[in-house]
This record gives sequence, C-alpha cells and structure tokens, in this order.
Amino acid sequence: MPASPSTARAINDRSALRLLQQEGPLTAGQLKQLTGLSRPTVADLVERLTVSGLITVVGESGEQRRGPNARLYGIVADRAHLAALDVRTDGVSVTVSDLLGRELAAASAPIRGETGTGPAVEQAVALVERVARTAGAAHGGHGRAGNRLHTVGVGAPGLVDPVTGELRDSTGLPAWHRRLAAALQERLPRARVIVENETNLAALAEQRDGAARDRDTFVLLWLGHGTGAAVVLEGTLRRGASGGTGEIGFLPVPGTACLPSATDCAGGFHSLAASAAVAELARAHGLARGGGPGLGPAAAEPVRQAAAAPDSAGAAAFLDALADRVALGAASAVAVLDPGCVVLGGEIGQAGGDALAARVARRVARMSPLPTEVRASALGGAAVLRGALLTARDRAQDELFAPAAHLPWQPRG
Repeated sequence: MPASPSTARAINDRSALRLLQQEGPLTAGQLKQLTGLSRPTVADLVERLTVSGLITVVGESGEQRRGPNARLYGIVADRAHLAALDVRTDGVSVTVSDLLGRELAAASAPIRGETGTGPAVEQAVALVERVARTAGAAHGGHGRAGNRLHTVGVGAPGLVDPVTGELRDSTGLPAWHRRLAAALQERLPRARVIVENETNLAALAEQRDGAARDRDTFVLLWLGHGTGAAVVLEGTLRRGASGGTGEIGFLPVPGTACLPSATDCAGGFHSLAASAAVAELARAHGLARGGGPGLGPAAAEPVRQAAAAPDSAGAAAFLDALADRVALGAASAVAVLDPGCVVLGGEIGQAGGDALAARVARRVARMSPLPTEVRASALGGAAVLRGALLTARDRAQDELFAPAAHLPWQPRG
C-alpha cells in the first residue's frame, strides 16, 4: 500500500533533517542528490522546514551560479538546548549544548559523602541551573522554546527500571541519586528528564564516536569506580527483564574471599576490578597512586603510568596481574554472548590503552574458542556524559523534527 502524501512528506522531511544533522549545511541540490528526491519535492520540503523554524539559510556554497541551489541550509541549532549529567557517587558533571550537540557550557562539582540527601540534591540541581544560565538557556518554566532546556539526559550508576524509567533502589549508592530526577523535573517543569544507566550510555557513546564505531555487536566492560557491562547486539542495546543486563560486578569469580549477595557485590567481579581493588593491586606492585583531585577513580593514574612504560618490570607485572582479573569478566561475557568485540571502558579501561587490551585479549583467547577482539576505550569516563548528551539530542530531535510533517502545506505553483 503506497504511503499517503502526508506520510511521504514526513519521511522526506526527517530524511533531510537527518542528513543536515550528519553532514552539516547542504544546498538544495546536495539534498536532491543525497535523498534521490525530485527537485520540486526538495524545494517543497526546504520551504516547509524553513517555515517551521527547523532550518535556515546559513551561507552560500561557493558555486559560481547564484540562485536557490547555491544557498546553504542548516538546522537551527538554538531551536532547543540540551543538558547532560554524569552522576557519580562523589559528584556530578554537567554539560549544556545546542540541538546539534555543540557544547555551550560545562562544569563539575564534588558532593561529599557526608552531605545529606536534600543538600546533595540541591547542589546538583543548582549546578545544572548555573551551567544552563552560562549557556544562555532558561532553566525554569519560562522563556521562548529555543532558549530553555528541552531535554535533560542523566547517566547514573545502578538499575533503571525499563518500565518506569526510574532509578531503582540500590544498596551502596547515595540516596540523593534516586531523588535527583524528580527534583530536576520539578525545577524544570517544561523539560523532559531521561535517566539511563551510566554503562549503557558509555556504550552508546563508544558506538557513535569511540572504539566501537564499526561494530553493531559488542560488550562494553566498564572499569571505573565500580564495574559494569553494557550489551549491544545487532545494533540494539539490551537491558534485560528488570534493567539489570550487565550487572557484572555481582559475577562470582575466583580469587575473592566470599561470594556476592543480592545486596552486596563484595566477593564478585567488583572486588577484583573496581577502582579500590585496582589501586590496592598497584600499591602491591610498587606503583604510586599519583594524579590529582577529581571525580575520576584514583586507580586510573597508576594504570596510565604502567601502560606508558609497559616493558618495565614493575609495570609489566602489574598489567599482567590486572589483565588476569579483567579477563575473568571479559571471558564470561564472551562465553555467554559471543559478541566478537569487548571494549574496556571507563577511566581505567582507557588508561590501560592497547597495553592492557592486548594482554586481556591473549587471556580471553586461551579461555574461549570464540574469536574476540579486545579494544581500549576511546572516550573513557567522558563516555557517560557524551552518551547522556546523545540520548537527550536524539529524543529532542525526535520530538522537534516530527511536527514538520503536520504543518499546513499547499502544492507549489
């Protein structure tokens, strides 16, 4: 059954908008070439999208011949502002961007463990408001559509309920994490607030912009303050029945003093590969902690130092011991999922670089008959914030790009 005229217009409009998002400003002639649409159809969609305020003339193509085809059309970037949050146990990072994902302002702030739930939530929300003001975005319920926050993406540790989208109660995580989304929604009543597990967001970012750009099936093994995994199969992020796919910190592994429990991952993979365990392993091999203050895990610095001089005796022994541990989690994921590729994510995975990834790959190859490539993260801890921003941008564009198909329209001529 052929598509109705309105459906065809919607498909054409969204195709053109996606091309402008991916390629940057284009002429009508370039849109015709890339979409395969006729010249009159492209002229009509350019007119519709311009009237809707979604695109505008941003310059000229430099062609010698002047006319409509020489005009460069681009998405109106300030049609919406987006915010992304990376929520950690010890602080929060915020960035605000335009509709194209270009960063306008960013800031981070520590939140002490002894801070009460209410004050911690207030600190985090106030940081969002301050960064929004710096970016020129209205953070309250007022302001024209283009200069207020449209969508807020939040990346946080713990389980996100796949039905409600809310962060579930998780032992060991600060109570303010669960209160934050509701507080943001209250203070930003016209914004859409989206919460997603931090490791899932990191996998999205690594697939779009990082180490997994050429993979539609892979596992991201998160190595940071804690441990986690994200599973992407045939281009789709898998969350599981309760949102718990990838809770690899609870994986029972050899080399720990006990088994994990339903409320405590001590004794699981977390006890071998999380930041505290890696820092202790580094000290045992005579590697200093180094580094300075910040929201990232302290263990990343000795790993980075070792990876920079992997052939020295102390560094080689440390990287070998760390690879022994990491390979337990990686091989378990490989045995169950056969992903073909494991990305060592998080600050520690990035710090280990190719030196750690190669060691883990050799160990996985000895433990599994399934061919598996192991890669170091290209984005590290920044992947969570990047993934939150990509998620916010996708949701905002889905909403903002849709109305173009429903505008009043008259045939040309």
